Amino acid sequence: MLEAMHYKKNHNSGATTCMLCPHRCVITQGNRGQCGARENNGGDLLSLNYGEVTAINIDPVEKKPLFHFMPGSRTLSVGSFGCNFKCPYCQNHTIAFEKPTTKEMSPETLVNQAKELTIPSISYTYNEPTIYYEYVYHTALLAQKHGLKNILVTNGYIEKIPLIELLKYIDAVNIDLKAFNNDTYQKICHGSLDPVLRTIKKSYQECHMEITVLLVPGMHRELELKKMFQWIATISDRIPVHLSRYFPKYRYTAPPTSISWMNKAKALAEEYLKNVYLGNV
Repeated sequence: MLEAMHYKKNHNSGATTCMLCPHRCVITQGNRGQCGARENNGGDLLSLNYGEVTAINIDPVEKKPLFHFMPGSRTLSVGSFGCNFKCPYCQNHTIAFEKPTTKEMSPETLVNQAKELTIPSISYTYNEPTIYYEYVYHTALLAQKHGLKNILVTNGYIEKIPLIELLKYIDAVNIDLKAFNNDTYQKICHGSLDPVLRTIKKSYQECHMEITVLLVPGMHRELELKKMFQWIATISDRIPVHLSRYFPKYRYTAPPTSISWMNKAKALAEEYLKNVYLGNV
C-alpha cells in the first residue's frame, strides 16, 4: 500500500475526496471508493494495488490493439486489480471487480525485466490502469529514463490534472470509447461520456492514440455510431479506430456480435475515417 496521489482530506469529518476520476468519491474511514482499490485509512487515502500485479505477459503490440505504433514489436503487458466502471460484459471481471491473487513487483523490477528481455515497451492494461495510477506513474517515469516506451490501455475515465501529469511519460494510448451516448454510459458503465471525450482530445495532443469501440449487441444504433465517427474525424480522420467483436462474458448473455453488423459498422466508419480495423473476428 502507498499513499494515493490526487485526493483531498476533510479534517473535520476524517473523510477523503478522491480526485483521480470523475466519480470524485467521498470516502469515509475504513471504506473504499467505487474502484475498490483506494481506501481511507485514518484520513489518508491509500492505493491498495500499488505493486500488486495480477497478470504479466509478453504480447505483440498489435494486441493492445495498436496498429500504428511500433508495429511488429513486443510489449511487456502488466495489470493489477480494480476498475471505476461496472460494465456487465467485462472481459476481465475477475480482476476488475474481485480481489484476485497478486504478486508483488516494484517499478524497478518491472523495468529491469523489460530490459533483460529486450522488450522496448511496457503496456499498462488488463484492468483499468488509471486505478493503479501511482504504480503506472512511477513505473512509466522510470521506464522513460531507461529508454523504454510506455503504453496505456484505458477507458479514459480520469480527471484532467492526473491525466496531464501522467501523459508526460506515456508514448501511446488506446482508449475504449464504449458509446456516444451519456445515458448508455450511465446505465452500462455507471460513468459519463464527457470525461472520456476530454481524455481522447488531450491524449491526441500529447502522444500517439488509437481508439477501440466494442460493438455490443443492443448498445449502438447506426445514427449514434455515425455521430461518433464524425466526432473522431473532427480531431483527425487518421486516428486508427478498432471495431471489436463482443462475446458473452460476465453478466451479459447476448449472442456474439454478428459479422454482418461488424462489416456494416466498418463501412460506416470508413465514410469518415481512413484507418478502420475489425477485431476479434
